[in-house]
Amino acid sequence: MSIQTVSTTPFPGQRPGTSGLRKKVSVFQQPHYLENFVQSVFDTLGDCAGKTLVVGGDGRYHNRVAVQTILRMAAAHGYARVLVGQGGILSTPAVSCVIRKRGALGGIVLSASHNPGGPDGDFGIKYNIDNGGPAPEGVTEAIYRRTEAIAQYRISDAADIDLNRLGVTRIEATEVEVIDSVADYAELMQQLFDFDAIRALFAGGFRMCFDGMHAVSGPYAKAIIEGLLGAPAGTVINAVPLEDFGGHHPDPNPVNAAELIAIMAADDAPDFGAASDGDGDRNMILGRKFDVTPSDSLAVLAAHATVAPGYRAGLKGIARSMPTSQAADRVAQALGIPAFETPTGWKFFGNLLDAGKATLCGEESYGTGSDHIREKDGVWAVLFWLNLLAASGKSVEQLVSEHWQRFGRNYYSRHDYEAVETHAANELMASLRIKLATLKGQDLGHYVVDFADDFEYTDPVDGSVAKQQGVRIVMTNGSRIVFRLSGTGTEGATLRVYLERYEADPEFHHLPTQQALYPLILIAEQVAGIADWTGRAHPTVTT
Repeated sequence: MSIQTVSTTPFPGQRPGTSGLRKKVSVFQQPHYLENFVQSVFDTLGDCAGKTLVVGGDGRYHNRVAVQTILRMAAAHGYARVLVGQGGILSTPAVSCVIRKRGALGGIVLSASHNPGGPDGDFGIKYNIDNGGPAPEGVTEAIYRRTEAIAQYRISDAADIDLNRLGVTRIEATEVEVIDSVADYAELMQQLFDFDAIRALFAGGFRMCFDGMHAVSGPYAKAIIEGLLGAPAGTVINAVPLEDFGGHHPDPNPVNAAELIAIMAADDAPDFGAASDGDGDRNMILGRKFDVTPSDSLAVLAAHATVAPGYRAGLKGIARSMPTSQAADRVAQALGIPAFETPTGWKFFGNLLDAGKATLCGEESYGTGSDHIREKDGVWAVLFWLNLLAASGKSVEQLVSEHWQRFGRNYYSRHDYEAVETHAANELMASLRIKLATLKGQDLGHYVVDFADDFEYTDPVDGSVAKQQGVRIVMTNGSRIVFRLSGTGTEGATLRVYLERYEADPEFHHLPTQQALYPLILIAEQVAGIADWTGRAHPTVTT
């Protein structure tokens, strides 16, 4: 073995987005492309002698090849130790867990999350820092600047290691340990939740269906739900991670998790349904013929948090991304704790969690988590719901309906316009920003605009400022329309339109969501001219 120094030239466009660098697999397969980015990460970090690195991914196509490259580069950079998940697999929450438990300097996550996989699909990479969370913008910008100037990278010429065999191998002077992908994470879950109560729930005949979507959470759900908790075999479906996710889109929403939706809509449906996404950090929660919005899920868990042993002392605060509905804010007010509103992106929750200002966090895009790690966590959310169901003896629908009766209902929906021509999407947002100053006080249908702005966030911990985080139109009765462009796609732009209406009267808590929001849908089209800019009469996905 020897360490090689390889000459290279920069690739354009290696700036990390909301959750790292995401491109088509074919882009990452270009010679030097992955190596350039990884070397830029290591150059930004500086001397890593004596340090530990965690490496793992969601098992999608190109994952194993990329893992081997990173191991050889980590050895060339002088890491003392690298922990890699068996088979190259670690869920994003598990990477965060292992970083924190093992005292690692950080970790590299290989995933494009909920994006499609396979040779023609997407691939992604991001760096997580020593708290287990995604690198903050200061770090990602430094990495990007380095990608623009890189001239060489260092890599060992060692042979590939056996990723399937647990144990220690050496590459140069670096100790590479293949670890059980589930063990550390499962141990943490047992500290947070009442596994005895959940076991008793399943022993009493409770039925569940967890859809692993042929993605990374399948092995975690099998080991914990069927293994440690004693759910019947077959409770977890689509449990084996596949490089192309079985040809499906591993995004746990009513469109892409159609198989689970059909199971939960049947007359003989299980009591509880759940799904997670490509890298295991998102979740979808379902009752029998009843689905729970991510915003309501966060609010319900916050209202009942003390049923779980890990949260018995109560919550320090609740944080949500700005586009997420205000349902959790009402719970925070009732509990007398702070409610924080941040930009989209889990990295914005990191400072709040580290400073002890928040305990539970949530994003409307099916992401929920807490201070146990520094990522959102799909399996954790499912276990929290199981703990709540076991403690209450109530159904999912009962719990949510009772929540609405107590706090009121925030009708909420997200309309996604995917793969929009980038220039058109940017022009739509620019035209909205021009209109902001004139919207205040306008009558729009049955609504009057209270204020309109482009959301700006000042971090209460470090004072950093994030600008242009989404255009908000807020009505005098609290209803909202939010427009923003997503940073997680790889083709064109995704325009996301968020719609929210608060309803206090229980008599109006069971309207079809799109019907309840229809006046706001019309206003959104009227103000933004979505059809004119995008050429789309309807959203690609409605959740």
